[in-house]
Parts: sequence; structure tokens; C-alpha cells
Amino acid sequence: MSMILFACVVRVRDGLPLSASTDFYHTQDFLECRRRLKTLALRLAQYPGRGSAEGCDFNIHFSSLRDVACMAICSRQCPAAMAFCFLETVWWEFTASYDTTCIGLASRPYAFLEFDSILQKVKWHFNHVSCVQMGSSLEKIQEELEFQPPVVLTLEDTDVANGIMNGHTQIHLEPAPNFRMEPVTALGVLSLILNIMCAALNLIRGIHLAEHSLQVAHEEIGNILAFLIPFIACIFQCYLYLFYSPARTRKVVLLLLFICLGNVYLHGLRNVWQILFHIGVASLSSHQILTRQLQEKQWDCGV
Repeated sequence: MSMILFACVVRVRDGLPLSASTDFYHTQDFLECRRRLKTLALRLAQYPGRGSAEGCDFNIHFSSLRDVACMAICSRQCPAAMAFCFLETVWWEFTASYDTTCIGLASRPYAFLEFDSILQKVKWHFNHVSCVQMGSSLEKIQEELEFQPPVVLTLEDTDVANGIMNGHTQIHLEPAPNFRMEPVTALGVLSLILNIMCAALNLIRGIHLAEHSLQVAHEEIGNILAFLIPFIACIFQCYLYLFYSPARTRKVVLLLLFICLGNVYLHGLRNVWQILFHIGVASLSSHQILTRQLQEKQWDCGV
């Protein structure tokens, strides 16, 4: 018997099914599992990126990123790492075929029927490949699951969450990794070091000025803020480079603007070269943040 029995792609925000594999199983338990998968799909926005709903004979695994989620019904014998590797492969195949605009504008179920055949081929491949053949890809997924396990539900929890059963069961959700960024580059490390140095300089000067301005008029408050706001902006720039965040471009532009305005305001307390140095470091960090993207598809994941 195959380990991956059914798979589908859904839109996260409303659970709209976009594509699905062919269904060859019609037992009562399997049909019940399908019903609960549909219920779970409607609530994916409330769950972390990876999760599993466990049942007696079948498990539902799901993995979501941005507004696309992949879900699968697997037998109990299917290793979780293989299931999530399969889901990740399907996600990359689907998002490589359709852009976010097409996905967002889809208004009817199974709007991407042409993808069904690709989904079926990927499912067939994973059902006929051994764990040894998957090699490093499976090991990488396994390490991620051990480092931060996916949320684990029971199939009954999906009914409770949807209000089908009585009671008020609280499902505890653990965070799960959603994004894998490209490796850090040497220039990126340099931008981090320079950014931390600029942040430290801003913090030291701001605190020093505050200590000596306690008995001075409020006119010094602007200078203190002009040091501390760029300090905070530098720290956030480091965070945006190391970790993925939605609306990155908007945040990067806003942080760069704060740093530039703060340093221009400090003209007089800093000379021109110091101001250009701080703005240059901020510009370099902004460039590194915007050029470091989500990691490309791992093609050795089994397909």
C-alpha cells in the first residue's frame, strides 16, 4: 500500500482547494479523514507552517508558506520527514508554475487542474523512492523537525476547532520554521559588523549626551533622539538581514530614511565624513537585506 495516499494544494487565507491528486481510496475511514482535511484547510491561517493531525490509521500533514499550503493524507507507516519533504517539493513545483497574483485571483475550487498531473507524478515518485535514495534532503528535513517540531494535533481536534463537537479544548501551538534564507555572504557579514558598530556608536553618544543634558534645556532632546532612533534602526536592519519578514522592502526603506534623517539632524555634532560613513553603512545593509532572498528549491528533495 502507498504511504502517501492523497495530496492537495490550498490557499491559506480561505482554504480554497487549488489542485488535488487522484483519489483511489473509498473506505469509510479514509473518507472521514478527507472530510477532516477540508475542515483543517479552512483554519490553516491559525496554525504554524508545519503540522500534523494524527489518527488511528491515517495522518494528515500540512506545510504552508505565504498564501499557499500543501496537505497530504499519509498512512501511519509514512515517516514524517518524508511527508514534509514531499509537501515542500509540491510547494516549490506549484509556486514555480503560478505567481501570487494568479493564486490570489482564483475564485473557484480546483482552478489549477493542469497541475493535478504534476502533483500525481510527484506523489507517485515519493511512493516508489526509498529513504536511502532521498539522502541528504531527508536528513535536512529530519534535522529541522528535531530542532523545532511541527505542531501535533489529533483528527478529533480538527472537529473541535471547527465547532463540530462540544467543549472548549485549547490547542497549544508551537512555532514552526516557515522560511529558509539563502546562506549569509561575506559582504553580508561585513555589513552586519559595520551596522553593529554604528549602532554601538549611536547608543554610546546618545546615552553620553543624555547624562550631560539632564540639567540643560529641552533643546537637547532632539539630539538625543537623533542618536537613539538610528541605533534602533541599525538593530532592526541586522534582524531583517538575518531573518525573513514580510513587507521587507517597505521596512528597509523606512529604516534607511530614519538613519539618514537622524544623521543629517546631527550635523554639527558629527562632521560630514562621519555622517557619510553612517549613511553608507545603512545603504550597504539595505542592499544586502534586499538581495538576500528565500532559499531556492532544493532539487535533490526526491524529484
